[in-house]
Amino acid sequence: MDSPQFTAEPSSTDTVERDFTVGDVPGLRSPASGADRAPLMFDAIIVGCGPTGAMLAAELRLHDVRVLVLEKETEPVSFVRIVGLHIRSLELMAMRGLLDRILEHGRQRPAGGFFAAITKPAPKGLDSAYAFLLGIPQPVIVHLLEEHAIQLGAQVRRGCAVVDFEQDDEGVTVELANGERLRSRYLVGCDGGHSTVRKLLGVGFGGEPSRTETLMGEMEVGVPQEEVAATVTEIRETDQRFWLRPVGVGVYSVVVPVAGVGDRAEPPTLEDFKQQLRTIAGTDFGVHSPRWLSRFGDATRLAERYLLGRVLLAGDAAHIHPPIGGQGLNLGVQDAFNLGWKLAAQISGWAPETLLDTYQAERHPVAEDVLDNTRAQMELLSTEPGQQAVRRLLTELMDFDEVNRYLVEKITAIGIRYDLGEGPDLLGRRLRDIDVKQGHLYGLLHRGRGLLLDRTERLTVGGWSDRVDYLADPTAVLDVPCVLLRPDGHVAWIGDDQQDLDDHLSRWFGRPAT
Repeated sequence: MDSPQFTAEPSSTDTVERDFTVGDVPGLRSPASGADRAPLMFDAIIVGCGPTGAMLAAELRLHDVRVLVLEKETEPVSFVRIVGLHIRSLELMAMRGLLDRILEHGRQRPAGGFFAAITKPAPKGLDSAYAFLLGIPQPVIVHLLEEHAIQLGAQVRRGCAVVDFEQDDEGVTVELANGERLRSRYLVGCDGGHSTVRKLLGVGFGGEPSRTETLMGEMEVGVPQEEVAATVTEIRETDQRFWLRPVGVGVYSVVVPVAGVGDRAEPPTLEDFKQQLRTIAGTDFGVHSPRWLSRFGDATRLAERYLLGRVLLAGDAAHIHPPIGGQGLNLGVQDAFNLGWKLAAQISGWAPETLLDTYQAERHPVAEDVLDNTRAQMELLSTEPGQQAVRRLLTELMDFDEVNRYLVEKITAIGIRYDLGEGPDLLGRRLRDIDVKQGHLYGLLHRGRGLLLDRTERLTVGGWSDRVDYLADPTAVLDVPCVLLRPDGHVAWIGDDQQDLDDHLSRWFGRPAT
C-alpha cells in the first residue's frame, strides 16, 4: 500500500513533548539539525505487522495518531498455524468491538489443561464473561487485526525492511532497504524475536539460548487414525512434547522433539520429520504432503528496556520464550493495549510526565513472570526421573481448586495486578465485563477512552471529558461505589470522593482542559 500523503506541517498536537535529549540515549547519533532534517511525516512508525504491530496501530488510530506500519514481508504468511486467544485477550477484543467478528473464525474449548499440558478441567466460576480458549488460524487473526487498523486509518506498507534509524530531540529518521528515509515522532519495534529495531537500539536481550528444539508442522498421514492415536497415547505417557493431532480429514498437526539444536535459519524438511518420528515412535506414520514445516527452540530472553528515547519495543521484539501454554501472541497483544493509549497521550500532548514510563514499569514484570512460568513448564516436560516426579506431584496438587485456578489465571493473564499503590484488591486489576444499564461494560470502551463508572451519581469527570467517558449507574454490578477505568480496562481508582478522583484523573489523564 502506498504511503499516506500528509502535510509537512506539524499537527495541532505537536506542541507538548516528553523532555529528553539525545545525550540521554547512549550510542545513538543525532542527524543533521534544523532545516536539514526531513519533515515529520508521521506520529508513529511501527515496524512489523504481526498481531502486536497491527493491534498497536489500531489503538493509536483510535486517538487520531498518524500511523505507518512497515512490514518487510511482501505477502502475509500463507501457512495455517492454529494459535489460541486466552481469556484476557478475548476481553480486550470485546472492549474494542472485535470479538464477534473473531469468534466466527475460531473454535472454543475449555479454559483448562494449559499448564505444562497437565490435563485438568477448567476451574468453575472463572471471573470472566469469556472463560474459554479460542483456537484460531494465525493468518486469520493477523488479517482481522490488520484490517481493523486499516479501517481506522492506519497505513500499511509491505516489502519495506528497516535497515537503520537515528533519533534526535524531535523524532526518528528511519532508513529502508531501498534507501528511502522516513521521519516520525516515535518508532516502535514489533518485529519479532530477531528484531532489527532492538539490535539497532543496542538494548540487551538477556536470558538463555535454546537447549532443545522441536519440529512442528501440518501434513497428511498414511496410516489409520486408530494406529496413530494408540502410538501417541503410549509415547505421551513419558514425553509430553510429542503429539500428532488431527486438524482436518487425513491432515495432522505434528510436533516432535529433536535431540540437540539445529540451525534455525534453515527450515526443516519432510525427511527431518520422518527421521525423528522413526527415532521416537518407531514409525514415520507415512507422513507426506506437508502444508507447512517449522522448528522452534526453548530460548528465553527479555529486553533490558522497553523504551529508550523515542524508540519502544513490544511483543516478541521485547521477549521470547517457548510456546508452552500458548502465551506468546497474547502477551504481545496485551503489550499493545497497554502501550497504545499511553503513546497516543504522549503524542497528543496531554500525557502526565511519567505516563509513558509506566509501559515498562507494568509490562516488564508481566513478561518476567511469563518467562518464569514457561521455564517451569519446560522442566515439567522433561523425561528425566526427577522432573517427572515433580510433574506427578504438581498433577496431584492441581486437584485442589485453588492451585488449578491460580495457574489458569496466570496463563490466561486475568490474574495480573499492576502496582498502582495501596488500595482494595481490585485496584490495578482488570474489571470483568459486568452488566450496566446500557448493556455490557465493554461495549462502552470501544473508543479507547477512560471511563468513570459512578454508582453514587454524585461525581463528574469535569475537564477530562475529552478523554474520559462517564456513566452514572447505581444498578451496576459492583461492590464498590465508583471505579475509574483506564482505556486498557484496568482499575485506576476506587472511591466516592471528588477531590480524590480529580487527583487520580490528573495522574492518569493529565491536566484538565480549560
